[in-house]
Amino acid sequence: MARFDMHDAGIGATTQAEILFELGMMYATGRDCEIDLVAAHKWFNIAAIKGSARAAELRAELAATMTKPDIARALREAREWMTVH
Repeated sequence: MARFDMHDAGIGATTQAEILFELGMMYATGRDCEIDLVAAHKWFNIAAIKGSARAAELRAELAATMTKPDIARALREAREWMTVH
C-alpha cells in the first residue's frame, strides 16, 4: 500500500492543517462516514499541532463530551500518527 506523504506532494503546513481539520470535521459530523469522536479528536489534535486554531477550539469542545479513556485513545492515536508521518 502506498503512503501519501503531504510533504512530498508539496503541500505546505497551512494547507496540511486545513486538510487535517477537514478530516476531524468529517468524523465529528459523520460526513461520508460514521460519527467517530475518537477519530475526530485525533485529527483535530493533529491539525492543532500543525497550526489550526479552530481545530484546537473544536478539540476542546469535543473533549468535554468524551470519556477519559476515549480521550486517551485519541491522544495515543494522534501520537502514533505523528510518529509515522
